[in-house]
Amino acid sequence: MAGIKPLRKIQLGKEATPGTPVPATTIWRGMGTIEDQREVKIVKEDVGLLTPSNRSYTSKLLAALDFDDVEFTFEQFPHILEACLLGGQTPAADGSGSDKIWTYPYPTTSLPTLKHYTIEGGDNQQAERMEYSYVDSFGLSGKSQEAIMMKASWYGRQVSKNAFTGSLAIPSVDECMFGAAKLYIDAAVFGTTLKSLTLMAFELTVKTGIMPAFPSDNLYYSFVKRTYPEVTLKVTFEHDTTAVSEKDAWWAETDRCVQIKAEGPPVTTPGTTYQKKTLIINTAGKWSKFDKIDEIDGNDVIQGTLTGGYVTGVSGMGNIIVVNELTTLP
Repeated sequence: MAGIKPLRKIQLGKEATPGTPVPATTIWRGMGTIEDQREVKIVKEDVGLLTPSNRSYTSKLLAALDFDDVEFTFEQFPHILEACLLGGQTPAADGSGSDKIWTYPYPTTSLPTLKHYTIEGGDNQQAERMEYSYVDSFGLSGKSQEAIMMKASWYGRQVSKNAFTGSLAIPSVDECMFGAAKLYIDAAVFGTTLKSLTLMAFELTVKTGIMPAFPSDNLYYSFVKRTYPEVTLKVTFEHDTTAVSEKDAWWAETDRCVQIKAEGPPVTTPGTTYQKKTLIINTAGKWSKFDKIDEIDGNDVIQGTLTGGYVTGVSGMGNIIVVNELTTLP
């Protein structure tokens, strides 16, 4: 039987030993397909033939998978963060509440341990898998009257045929609406000064700085290493007094600590700090650009681009916090 698109799926499993494939433990509630990026080279040679001699070899093995834009969920977004920022953590309790606090800081002076994944993808015709997978980049975005969205780009060692792990239940998830988001901007602290009725859209883009290393011994990458991460937060403001003030901060090259906090449904038992499932995006840095005035449906807006960097007041570049009710990630 030919492959059927509605029967595609993506399944994830966290590896105990990086590079050693494991069965999947959960289904990703989104879309994407595995791409085999192996390099097959055809040799050019003069051997007395008017046609190519058809000599070839494989010089490199690599797998890739894009998690296409899909609605953000409190339960599944941490999988992306585990594979690029700080993996294998135990979430913090919130007093006697049922909520759990997952905190993912951007690295500063020490290398965090990330979790590598085995990822299964395909359809009813053929399933494939990629092991030792990590997140190369990810993003969050939101705009008026829509849900917050998430996406990620993964790399893995190689593509191999493999049957899907069976009997996995589709996990229950909750989305987060842009309309529930609040914007805070300060100079040396996160989440103090609320900027009301000005946030029209945002887009967070993170290039993780994780790089595959290809020494001898294998055609696939043997390990990963880190370079500088690149964090960019684009904020679309109403063209109001807040926008004018932040443009002044751009001209003055003033440190900015920007927080976007969005709440979802209530947790079963409220905690000390949180009563609802929550997403917090903390980004420290400086405004590197403000675009010219634009409009949305005839309403003037302006977009600023915050480039992440170390700010002394918060001892880093920020973090991402997800509050859900999971004690472990499935």
